[in-house]
Amino acid sequence: MRGKTAMTVKGYRQLRSGGVVTGAILAALGLSAVLSAPAAAQSSSLPLTPWPASVQQGNGKLLVAPGSAIALPAGDADAAEAARLLADHVKRANGLVLSAAPGAASAAPIRFERDAAISGAEAYRLTVTSGGAVISASGKSGFIYGAMTLLQLLTADGGAAAKGVSVPVLTIQDSPRFAWRGVMVDPSRHFQPMESVYAIVDRMVEVKLNTLHFHLSDDQGWRFESKRYPELTRIGAWRLPPDTGGGPGPKHGGFYTQEQLKALVAYAAERGITVVPEIDLPGHAQALVASYPEFGVLGDRPAVSHDWGVNPWLFNPNEAGMTFVRNILDELMEVFPSQFIHVGGDEAVKDQWERSPEVQSQMRKLGIKTENEMQSWMIDRFGEYLAQHGRRLIGWDEILEGGLPASASVMSWRGEQGAVDAANAGHDVVLSPAPNLYLDNLESTLPNEAPGRISIQSMEAVYRYDPMPKGIDAAKAKHVLGVQGNAWSEYIVTPWQLQHKLFPRVGAIAETAWSPQVTGKKDYPGFLARLTPQIQRWKQGGFEVSDSAFGVAFTPTQTRGAQLEAKSIGVTLANQAAYGTIRYTLDGKEPGAKSAAYTKALAVKPGTVVTAASFAPDGTRLSAPRRYDTARETLLTSTASTLAACPRGAQGLRVPLTADATSNGPAYNANIFDTCQADDHAPLAHAKSITVSVARLPRNYGLAHEASALIEHFAVTTHGELVISAGCRAAEKNANRKQKEHAPMPGATVLASFPLPDPKTAPQQYTFTANLPDRPELKDEADVCFQFTSPLSDPFYAVEKVVYGEKAQ
Repeated sequence: MRGKTAMTVKGYRQLRSGGVVTGAILAALGLSAVLSAPAAAQSSSLPLTPWPASVQQGNGKLLVAPGSAIALPAGDADAAEAARLLADHVKRANGLVLSAAPGAASAAPIRFERDAAISGAEAYRLTVTSGGAVISASGKSGFIYGAMTLLQLLTADGGAAAKGVSVPVLTIQDSPRFAWRGVMVDPSRHFQPMESVYAIVDRMVEVKLNTLHFHLSDDQGWRFESKRYPELTRIGAWRLPPDTGGGPGPKHGGFYTQEQLKALVAYAAERGITVVPEIDLPGHAQALVASYPEFGVLGDRPAVSHDWGVNPWLFNPNEAGMTFVRNILDELMEVFPSQFIHVGGDEAVKDQWERSPEVQSQMRKLGIKTENEMQSWMIDRFGEYLAQHGRRLIGWDEILEGGLPASASVMSWRGEQGAVDAANAGHDVVLSPAPNLYLDNLESTLPNEAPGRISIQSMEAVYRYDPMPKGIDAAKAKHVLGVQGNAWSEYIVTPWQLQHKLFPRVGAIAETAWSPQVTGKKDYPGFLARLTPQIQRWKQGGFEVSDSAFGVAFTPTQTRGAQLEAKSIGVTLANQAAYGTIRYTLDGKEPGAKSAAYTKALAVKPGTVVTAASFAPDGTRLSAPRRYDTARETLLTSTASTLAACPRGAQGLRVPLTADATSNGPAYNANIFDTCQADDHAPLAHAKSITVSVARLPRNYGLAHEASALIEHFAVTTHGELVISAGCRAAEKNANRKQKEHAPMPGATVLASFPLPDPKTAPQQYTFTANLPDRPELKDEADVCFQFTSPLSDPFYAVEKVVYGEKAQ
């Protein structure tokens, strides 16, 4: 969808609207034990995510029949909105039809009641007896969250509700641990259609998340329509992709009109969610300077960037520039009623300011000594301006570096220290540290993971993170507003990928943000049991939810060489979460709930395909089936996901074939600082030939001051070479400094070398094949390195697949 294609709240509702019928029915009564923190036996007894502050369980059930009425206080618009949400989400989850009935009889099975004695705008009480379920709250958000808790109870089993649904008798008294419970979506690197954002909002409310941080500008795109500065979207909303040879592809981009954004704000507000906009300054401003070079520093006009990382273009803090930002803030405040406005402040390398006579003169006049202090002065002016309009400024933790302005709040992303320093100084903070809560990180090492950063953040790691750093003084703990997960979009191109990165890990963030702090170890298995029904709700209507925590991983029990010699091949099966039952088949069919349960290492005949998936205790399948093929050809093949980094680096990224690829594969694990990959378990004793499939990938990285870490190898052919060497790890340890500077893989045994073709005319993917030299000292499980020596000015390369042939070519 392009920026001018609008979708109203009404239009989106019509996509998902359901019928309305009335009716009522009753059941049983009783009360007993109180559950607060989700201990193991308690937390899995009710399918609630996040776990409430207090649960008092009783005996008996309430049966809610199809067509049941929801009674509302007469004239209470807040209760009516919450009831509509409840009916809408329940119908979508299991088909149960409920209808809101203002002024309906008190005998209705579901009732909303306003209770001024309930303290807190987001607090609620849910009471379920044989006479019905009553949601009580003092405000709109409390009604919404009570409705979402009842939703989870009404849709616990994920099945159809043709005969009604039973809800256990209980009393829940609930309120959140933190006020800020957020998710950040970044449409700047890759534009997201507005329908995708609406879908995220719908799923956020079900787990009581209340803040959508919307990152609307960056080097790669300006997404907020400005009526006063139309070039920001005419020029700044569009970019060309990086070139991988043969010229660039079509433009990528889009923007949101103010009308679209107002509709989103209203839609989110109906669900208790605040949309916090971000316009990033003074760095990450290349799209701005491309649109209006007069607001840049040195007068040049760059293209809108297609490079991920840190780029040099800065906003100019002179009077004209400050006036521009105030005008943009005026437009933002008109569209977004949120208390906070985010102004970025991150990753602003100050080289342009350092080289600008104008900025240096301005600093002298202001008595400012450093460029970081200049940024602090700028942030303070914006904070004062927002305060004059009843708003508050929040920025990334770099705004601390020049002295934190009194008006600013901090979002801590470079670990927790920014939050510690700011909170102890009396400033409000939101914890959003990398890598802990960066959801664009891969969730597992499974070979089908979509592109992203390779700093594995499993669901358990996210769940166990606590956003109350130990360094914050107890008296200052009140300044921790809450917690937020971020999904930066360098490698999130499609709505599918955005959903895959966010869900189900946002469920872990939601529980951390809402539920009371647990003394001692968190109950992760209990959390998974409670989250499983919510995962099924999220999947309704085709919503993508990652199964990485439950996907089956296969580990051979023998070396690769032993597998090639064996009459029986051993393999172990496991999933990351260590939850559920793994079931498998050996006949190529997909496993079902009655397939054989995995209990110990399997021993299978060569050529057998093991297919396995994880299942919940109730038989629900938790993961897609995954296959382990023991065919000889497969055992002689290494893929991008099985390769490791060479001795001089680490694979930090999993990247797609092109920067804007909409498919989830192929994907390549890569070290962009030294394009070399290693196969640590190469079956060289069995190999007479080697075939290497490679891909040429865009070198679109803004590295700023980290560019000096790039390793350049002397190319001895026109476009560089692929050098394949064995024993590279040991050779690296023994090589001296001079050897390392001049040789791609000093001291290793060279197996093959191939000149790389001209990237302007060659296809993007191709293969190299060679016979291997007769080196009897090379054994199975040898390490083999694939080093590319292409110039740093060219695209870089990665290995997609290596096939070891048992016969010479």
